[in-house]
Amino acid sequence: MSYEAYRRPLTPVVRAAYRLEVRGIKHVPTDGSLVVVANHESILDPFILSASIPRPIRYLAKSELWNVPLLPWWLASVEAIPVERGKSDVAAIAQAIAALEAGEVVGLFPEGGVMRREGPWLRGAARMALATGTPILPVRLLETRRALGSRSFGFPRLAALIGEPISVSRTAPTPELARELTDLLQEVVEELGT
Repeated sequence: MSYEAYRRPLTPVVRAAYRLEVRGIKHVPTDGSLVVVANHESILDPFILSASIPRPIRYLAKSELWNVPLLPWWLASVEAIPVERGKSDVAAIAQAIAALEAGEVVGLFPEGGVMRREGPWLRGAARMALATGTPILPVRLLETRRALGSRSFGFPRLAALIGEPISVSRTAPTPELARELTDLLQEVVEELGT
């Protein structure tokens, strides 16, 4: 099965269950390569993001997920890209760059994980965008942490706020440029909806 084979039937279920409000859908380019970045508060985030963005997304996912029974098959079917956390995973970045150069959408959560302490975001999204000249689509997900921890009956209302794409010129992704772009991304995402 493909990404779309999962996304199409699950999107109406996710949207209905969480009364998902998607704002800024007009900002999503209908074609061409795109890096989608969002904040990361819950393991639900990829499903909420997929229900909000009407294009197939190749996610970068922590490589440990490939050790969970049955998950490798599913991750392969949605063409997820494994990334080794805690180091600069050159192979994962190269695979994501190849997907972008083929006109695909790559999604990632620059916070680095739902349990990660607060601080500056990781630079992978910026590095890929700079290396390919791909625009970055900022998305802020609201209330997803509460969605799994809610003790109340039913599901909390969730929202995805989509900002305008950030144009990126193709250039060598130096650490300095990647940090500057990453800091801008973090600021833009955090300011969405405020």
